[in-house]
Amino acid sequence: MTASKESPNSLRNHFLVASPYLQDPRFHRAVIYICEHSGEGALGLMVNQPLDIHLGEILEQLDMEGGELNVPVYGGGPVQQERGFVLHTPDRSWQNTAEVTPGIWLTTSRDVLADIGYGLGPEHYLVCLGYAGWSEGQLEEELSSSAWLNCQASADILFNTSPADRYQAVLRTIGIDINQLSDSVGHA
Repeated sequence: MTASKESPNSLRNHFLVASPYLQDPRFHRAVIYICEHSGEGALGLMVNQPLDIHLGEILEQLDMEGGELNVPVYGGGPVQQERGFVLHTPDRSWQNTAEVTPGIWLTTSRDVLADIGYGLGPEHYLVCLGYAGWSEGQLEEELSSSAWLNCQASADILFNTSPADRYQAVLRTIGIDINQLSDSVGHA
């Protein structure tokens, strides 16, 4: 992730929330944190849909310490679901760490998982499997068709709000009352 390719209209460090107009059921009520957005496309991680697996189980499968960790793992998106991503606070850098913003970093190497297992990892983190990706111009097209709503991201929502409450928290940030949203698309 390099800032040099980033446009002034970049949605890096923004949340996307699925609108009722988004037809893809994989993203129903999704909150996606955008890690990269440039003229070449975008990459984001869904941060509010925990999987039926905990971090301890993954660490055990990888023969790492930390099998007792009862920490949720999120379905980051439908692309490369076997690939892991760790969003975290900038406590320190690991082998493949990139700064998304000064307060939120992204690591894709196993060494961060080993340190988490040993209790040496970042203070706050989210582990995701897979990602959501958009090719050149695709996200802009989806935004113009009202498939997504967006706002500046908040580390507080990302790391201190429960997964079940993140959708509503982001909508409140945008100024939308969830009770005024309809899950059905229709015409008057």
